[in-house]
Amino acid sequence: MKGFTRGPFTGRHAAVIIVAFFAVVISVNLYMAREAITTFGGVVVENSYVASQEYNGWLHEAAAERALGWSAKAHRRGDGRLVVTLEGAPGDATLGGDAWHPLGRLPDRALKFDRQPDGSFVSEQVLPSGRWVARLEAKAGAKRWRTEEDVL
Repeated sequence: MKGFTRGPFTGRHAAVIIVAFFAVVISVNLYMAREAITTFGGVVVENSYVASQEYNGWLHEAAAERALGWSAKAHRRGDGRLVVTLEGAPGDATLGGDAWHPLGRLPDRALKFDRQPDGSFVSEQVLPSGRWVARLEAKAGAKRWRTEEDVL
């Protein structure tokens, strides 16, 4: 150790090295914890075991919904109402859903939609400004299709 110091390696040197090491470790941990908390989307399941048992069923439902070939585009109008255009869905399709705030800062909002003459759907409820995720569910007879759309 003499090659790295001018004098003998003392307890003071050891203390400085240990304190510096733990300062770096604690700083990195605090930074990573802050990043994890501020970027978490807030999606959690009640019971992860039950969710794991239902996972294959969810995959099967998703494949059946994709096979329908329906799609949706959503945007917010100037008055705050949500406008959704369904493509590939039959003319008798109905639309419902809810909107949730990704960080959970605002309560979820149930959405009811009215069909417009042009075939689009407009929500009866006004969606407050900010980022929302709309969970949409379209039904036509026995067919059901679900999706999520970001609404900015």
